[in-house]
Amino acid sequence: MDGQAGLRSGAVPLAVRMRPTSLDEIAGQKHLLSPGSPLVALSTDKSGEQGSASIILWGPPGTGKTTIAKTVAHTSGRKFVELSAVTAGVRDVRQVMEEALSARDLYGLSTVLFLDEIHRFSKAQQDALLPGVENGWVILVAATTENPSFSVIAPLLSRSLLLTLEALNDDDLGIVIDRAVADARGLSDTVLLEPEARAMIIRLASGDARRALTALEAAALAASTSNSGTDLPRITAELVAMAVDRALLRYDRNGDEHYDVISAFIKSVRGSDVDASLHYLARMIEAGEDPRFIARRIMISAAEDIGMADPQALPIAVAAAQGVALIGMPEGRILLAEAVVYLATAPKSNAAYLALDAAIADVRAGKIGRVPVPLRDAHYPGAARLGHGKGYKYSHDSEFGVAAQQYLPDELQETTYYHPTNNGNERDVAARLEKLRAIIRGE
Repeated sequence: MDGQAGLRSGAVPLAVRMRPTSLDEIAGQKHLLSPGSPLVALSTDKSGEQGSASIILWGPPGTGKTTIAKTVAHTSGRKFVELSAVTAGVRDVRQVMEEALSARDLYGLSTVLFLDEIHRFSKAQQDALLPGVENGWVILVAATTENPSFSVIAPLLSRSLLLTLEALNDDDLGIVIDRAVADARGLSDTVLLEPEARAMIIRLASGDARRALTALEAAALAASTSNSGTDLPRITAELVAMAVDRALLRYDRNGDEHYDVISAFIKSVRGSDVDASLHYLARMIEAGEDPRFIARRIMISAAEDIGMADPQALPIAVAAAQGVALIGMPEGRILLAEAVVYLATAPKSNAAYLALDAAIADVRAGKIGRVPVPLRDAHYPGAARLGHGKGYKYSHDSEFGVAAQQYLPDELQETTYYHPTNNGNERDVAARLEKLRAIIRGE
């Protein structure tokens, strides 16, 4: 297929056409593809000696998980079966196991079962994989973008090699793009890719080869459509920007833009600019940011930037995070928006956060001291003989529920860590705290 044919409506996508057919063609992941590595050994094993070695591939999208699975199967002469955890059920898994067992017993053919998005499988569905994996009926190659420690059952993990894939770096993406421009399977040198456009595609791809090839294909089609001369169509940076149908793809989930946007988001919430906070929230949502990441940052902001000025901020942030985990997206955006509006408009204080940091600094500096005798544990045998707990004043027996006694070690007796602000709820906390400290000191 020539490059122009590949750009016609209905053609096989460029990312599919350019899928590597051998491990040598895979860009990146050199730490997994060195001679003697499990993947290389499995892909070159024709005898079936490695037949029981199942693999879990963990990494971000577009890093080659599906490609690796197919390459391992094809280069080793094994049968390849692919299931998606989104659509497959227990019945589908059992059918694959039965067919794999028959293929092994009747034809001596081992089967590679590629299971995409295994983290979406329930425990019961994952349990259905165990007999085939344990008895070597299939070589499971499972892919996940989630931490397998939390999303894959322990028996399956213990029977598999866990291999971590990394996002492609700029050099790796450059190789993918250049190959697609020149290769007969791709654009076959039917377009000219300007350096600025190439750099922009690399930046937009954010370590994702599939995204890079999708952007390249869209830009090449735009260049071919707009070209009316005899020269080869030129892909410019402007065409790339126009061809990528969502400008917010400039949000780089693993690069500078990712950190810039989340930084601007947190600072806008801290600065009480609700409109800016919602703007950056929208940018993250539209760019496909993991909503759980956003929710985690919101919870941190509630404790770090609002704190005791409005103690309700943290429960609201936690509730939003739990709600997002339960209902998912796109409806989860509504919960995130409510939490962000609450936090942005709430009074602000980092006093509790600074107080803990100050206490930690003292501990690290060796300002510790011995626990006052009345506060020491008096419940174990021999404690009474040592005088532990002697003189302790039970707060609930005291007027106002506060007893005058020493709590800090001698070396820190005059230390004050928590300095409440005059904002929101902390204004009342400050007044009460002054009275409490006076009673404790016996004043």
